[in-house]
Amino acid sequence: MPWQDRPEGCTDALWRYSENPILGWNPTPSTARIYNSAVVPFGDGFAGVFRADHRTGTAAIHVGFSSDALSWDIRDEPIRWVDEQGEPYQPSYAYDPRVVEIDGRFYVCWCTEFGGAALGLGYTDDFETFVRLENPVTPFNRNGVLFPRQIDGTYRLLTRPSDSGHTPFGDIFVSQSPDLTHWGRHRRVMTSNKSTWWQSVKIGAGPTPIETSEGWLVFYHGVSGTANGMVYSLGAALLDLENPEKVLYRSRGYLLTPEREYETTGFVPNVIFPCAALCDGDTGRLAIYYGAADTYSAIAFGTIDGIVAALKADSELAPGDADSFRG
Repeated sequence: MPWQDRPEGCTDALWRYSENPILGWNPTPSTARIYNSAVVPFGDGFAGVFRADHRTGTAAIHVGFSSDALSWDIRDEPIRWVDEQGEPYQPSYAYDPRVVEIDGRFYVCWCTEFGGAALGLGYTDDFETFVRLENPVTPFNRNGVLFPRQIDGTYRLLTRPSDSGHTPFGDIFVSQSPDLTHWGRHRRVMTSNKSTWWQSVKIGAGPTPIETSEGWLVFYHGVSGTANGMVYSLGAALLDLENPEKVLYRSRGYLLTPEREYETTGFVPNVIFPCAALCDGDTGRLAIYYGAADTYSAIAFGTIDGIVAALKADSELAPGDADSFRG
C-alpha cells in the first residue's frame, strides 16, 4: 500500500501525500472530475469504485485498477449494474461510493436516485460484473458505510439521513440486517456537535470502519457553515466493538481541514471528504483517500496508534453519543 513518512517537524496525526492530488481535472475522455471514491486491495494490486462527474454534469460510478494505489487506470465507461436475475438495473445517477470486502465479496454502497437521494447497494466478485441488490433505505439518505464483518450475527450499515438538497443538518445512524436485504433496529450513533464549530452543521461516515483493539475506528466528515458557504473537514471516532451504537472517543478538533489549494479551490471549494482507507495490519499504517474541493482525489497518511492516541488526548462527545439512542 502507499506510504510516505511523516514530514520533518510535523506533529499532526495525519499528514498529506506530497504528490497530491493523485487525480485532477479531465481524468478520462468523458469525465471532468473524479473524487469522493473508494479503493481496496484486490488480487496482486488494488481496485476501486470512483465517482466521476461527466461533462454532462451527471455523476456515475466507474471502476479502476492500480498496481500501487497511486496511479490509476480508470475505465471511461460507467459500471453497468444488473439485478440478481441478471437484468439491467442501472441507476440514473450514482455518487460518493464506498467499497468493503466481506467474506471474499466486495460490496459497494453509494448515493442513488430513488425518488430523491437514497442509498444503493450491490456487490462484485471480480470488479467486472456488478450485481445490484435492493435499496437498503428510503429517501432521503446519504453516506452509507458497511462494517467489514457481522457483529452478533448481523450486518451493520452506517447512514446519514438527509433531505433533497444540500442538507443543513445530519447525524450518523446505524441499522442492522440479517441478510443485507431487510434492515431495521435503527439507532443514532453520533450527532453534529454544536460546541465544536467544524462539525456543528452535519456529519457523515467516511471509509469502512477499521477494527482495532480499542474499538471501531471511524473517520468522518464534519461540516461548518461560514459566510462563504459550507466547509468540510475530517475527524475520527472510536465506537464500541460489540455495540457500535456507542461512541467511546470522538475528535474535538479536526484532523484535517481544507488548507492546500487543491482543497480550497475547485468546483466546490473548501471540501475534504474521506471515502476509503487502506490499512497495513502489521505496521498500523493508514492511507486515507479523500475527495478535495469536489474536483480532485488526494491521500493522507497516519497510523492507527497515532490516531487513537490523538483521539484520547482531544476527545469531546456530543450529548447522547455514549448511549444507545432509539428515540
